[in-house]
Amino acid sequence: MAHSVGIKDVARAAGVSVGTVSNVINRPDTVATETRARVLAEIDRLGYVRSESARQLRAGRSRIMGLLVLDMGNPFFVDVARGAERAARDAGLGVMVCNSAQNPAEEAEYLSLFAEQRVRGVLLTPADATGRNIEGFRRHSIPFVLVDRVAEGTTECSVSVDDVAGGALAVRHLVDAGHRSIAYVSGPPALHQVRDRRTGALRVLDEAGLGPGALRELPTERLDVAAGRDAGARLLGLSDRPTAVFCANDLLALGVLQAVYAAGVAVPDDLAIVGYDDIEFAAAAAVPLTSVRQPAVTMGAMAAELLLEETEAEGGDRPHTHRRVVLQPELVVRRSSLAAR
Repeated sequence: MAHSVGIKDVARAAGVSVGTVSNVINRPDTVATETRARVLAEIDRLGYVRSESARQLRAGRSRIMGLLVLDMGNPFFVDVARGAERAARDAGLGVMVCNSAQNPAEEAEYLSLFAEQRVRGVLLTPADATGRNIEGFRRHSIPFVLVDRVAEGTTECSVSVDDVAGGALAVRHLVDAGHRSIAYVSGPPALHQVRDRRTGALRVLDEAGLGPGALRELPTERLDVAAGRDAGARLLGLSDRPTAVFCANDLLALGVLQAVYAAGVAVPDDLAIVGYDDIEFAAAAAVPLTSVRQPAVTMGAMAAELLLEETEAEGGDRPHTHRRVVLQPELVVRRSSLAAR
């Protein structure tokens, strides 16, 4: 096995003490120019890389921030990660991105990994609706911020979008276009986002005098394209098929679009479709997709900034004040919903 070059090897080769090598690495201004140049030359020649994990253990502070999301296959969460990574990099930190795959057991494993690695803090989109995983993680005293979820029943910071308003935007657009029977392809019912978007949809139907019966819910186990195709097949099998469909995210909407398009159903003339998230693929679909836009990059960046504020306040004179940031969604209208009724 190849020998790993350590700080003692550099010190021996340069003819200086281990403390001098450490100063060259961490406090170069305290070392004479000639000595510093000699040590740096040996570091380069030997290929020495300092042990960041050891440095973190000594300092008691990691330079890594954890990010645990529901599905990295969803471009929405990729954008959240981009925003978080940008803010972390500006602060000199890295981001460890993990994917719970909407599975509470996998979420628990990753939270344990973050605790073992002593990360600086965690950005978390919870998969466990019971809150047990969060409660267990709180014992480690590692700060965390909830992303794409309001911090209900907790005191931690959170950054989310008003999903009730988002669901209302989507269905109001359909009702204003003349639709009186609407399907909701909802995703897993346990997810708060799914429930909030339904609440917004039902609120608009009530205001329009249509009542809850005007919304036909088609739940799915996952929030991906395959689940959308399955929901589209179920939709096609309804004898009294709705004239419009609102999907809890764009991947579901793209799957529905694939299923109905393959069956010869014209979008939007026979069926209007509205998605949620406004991922990049929404505008590039065979029929450009109307969608409720979430500011995903901004969400990730703001969550990381809140986490950094909290970690920097630790041990200081001014305690950190937890905040709930709620961003507003925006409806982006494209051809998938534009047919006149």
